[in-house]
Amino acid sequence: MDITPYVESFDTFLFFVSRTFCSPLAIFVQIQGCLICLLLAFGWSLAAYIRIREIWEMETSMQGGNSFAFLSHDIHNLEHSKQEDLPGVTVVMPLKGFGEHNIHNWKTQITSLYGGPLEFLFIVDSTEDPAYHALSNLLIDHEDEIDASIIIAGPSTTCSQKIHNQLVGVKKMSEGSKYVLFLDDDVRLHPGSIGSLISEMENNPEIFIQTGYPLDLPSRSLGSYCIYAYHMPCSMGFATGGKTFFLWGGCMMMHADDFRTDKHGIVSLLEDGGYSDDMTLAAIAGAHKRLITSPPFSVFPHPLASDLTLSRYWNYLRKQTFVLESYTTYENWIRNRALFCTHCYLSWGFVAPYVMAVFHVVAAIRLKLNEYFLEEHIFDRIGLILAGCLAICTGITLHSMWNMTRIEVELCKMLSPESPTLSLKSYNWFFVLIAMLVDNFFYPISAFCSHFSQSVIWSGIRYHLRKGKIVKIERSQKGRKLSDLAAKRLYVKKRGDQEQEQAQAQAKPSIARHLSKSFRWRLPKKHQM
Repeated sequence: MDITPYVESFDTFLFFVSRTFCSPLAIFVQIQGCLICLLLAFGWSLAAYIRIREIWEMETSMQGGNSFAFLSHDIHNLEHSKQEDLPGVTVVMPLKGFGEHNIHNWKTQITSLYGGPLEFLFIVDSTEDPAYHALSNLLIDHEDEIDASIIIAGPSTTCSQKIHNQLVGVKKMSEGSKYVLFLDDDVRLHPGSIGSLISEMENNPEIFIQTGYPLDLPSRSLGSYCIYAYHMPCSMGFATGGKTFFLWGGCMMMHADDFRTDKHGIVSLLEDGGYSDDMTLAAIAGAHKRLITSPPFSVFPHPLASDLTLSRYWNYLRKQTFVLESYTTYENWIRNRALFCTHCYLSWGFVAPYVMAVFHVVAAIRLKLNEYFLEEHIFDRIGLILAGCLAICTGITLHSMWNMTRIEVELCKMLSPESPTLSLKSYNWFFVLIAMLVDNFFYPISAFCSHFSQSVIWSGIRYHLRKGKIVKIERSQKGRKLSDLAAKRLYVKKRGDQEQEQAQAQAKPSIARHLSKSFRWRLPKKHQM
């Protein structure tokens, strides 16, 4: 079979497309792509500077003789007299399912070295949730050390299950609690995180919400790298070292009285069709000119599932883009539409130049291999120049991304000196580049799917929106059995399998666990169920 006609047709098409991609509009798109890369690199450089300043402050404190700089820069804040006056805190953790990292994450949360009154409320919708049994055994092991309760919230009817669990938690929190801290079960907390957040709240009473952001730890799957590529650009908005307009629902500290008094209608707005806790609270903060802060130490390791597939990444992306369809006010709707359009434009604006560069490079290779093409085809070398510029800008972007990740890894190691060592050696930077392209290509598609479907599946529950609020909730155990990021089982399995997984997750006693007893000058309370 003679393939020469097909090769000639391919070459004709290749050089035609390459020339088309040298038109003024195409040149603009490619230059714009280079600028987007440089903008990302600049943003990560600024964010890295904010994080590294925290490292410098901790190192200065340690050089001054403070061995507990990971708890407080000022060692005098750890004195007994000051610890006795610390305010009460309730940690509310809405749970759904049980995954490979949950036991370790929960242990980092309940072994906090905060010295004031501290209670933990774990909220599940039913005892059929696999998290209920795994958590029960864990709390029994720590029952003489912490004040913890597992609360059955029941199914939600007017809002998302996560918001329902959170609101049940704040209704059950201790009357003596001055602050409430909402944590996701995939947050790996540092020993001094709660104390540091409290210190910020006490020093600045104007703070409405304090937040943080995760540091993704990808596994070897492309899906996990896509999650990392999605989160990294967003991390710039949280690495401000202070005021921010963004809010991450995985870590939110607020004044407990704001919920008791329904200040600004936060409880009412969350209950009335609320889908996203962080987007709703961020909208309330914006409408009432309230302060949201993200301190530089508030970055948390976030290990991703070892078998996170592209299909689970797509489900996660759908859930993330779906939040832009929920809103509480007209101004909130305008902001979400602006985010929708801007993110979609920049995403495809990032991907398009790489598609064009591929045609330029392949055409140049064909020309190099067959010099007689110059007689048959016109090749514009400006395309190859633009491809080279894009390659340089890509290298700068990846280096800035690597540097940002390196500094956050170092910061997490200093904030959790006893935790397993984090390392950049496991990061595959070729996968990172591919994941950036995949994520930015699929984001607009997911956003449009969310916009036109007005429904999404979150942890096995399908939510339907109308005018920005949840109007219908469908539950079925015949649906997906795993969550998106942590491969968590959403429904209960055989008890033997659960006991085997819990036994494998048992950890050895640590110094942090011993210190947790020393830093709490109060009588321990039994955990309740």
